[in-house]
Amino acid sequence: MSDASFQDCPPQTERLNAYDERHLAIYLRLLMADEEGADWREVVWRLFGLDPNAEPRRAKMVHESHLARARWMTKTGYQHLLQPRMQ
Repeated sequence: MSDASFQDCPPQTERLNAYDERHLAIYLRLLMADEEGADWREVVWRLFGLDPNAEPRRAKMVHESHLARARWMTKTGYQHLLQPRMQ
């Protein structure tokens, strides 16, 4: 993944948004890595291409904010995927 394909923090909307839809696979991979107890530094390197040694604050923020949004998706956001699309 390149820097241009993700934001440091996903948009925090009350409903599923286009950013969430584009990053569903990343959210799933974050959740699986968290469940497996993977080191966040390895995860952020592999999923976002960020070097946690070079940019520790940014890397941690990207990881935490996207993992939080992924968790939101499991509790609330997924419901919006099941609803009909409004044109």
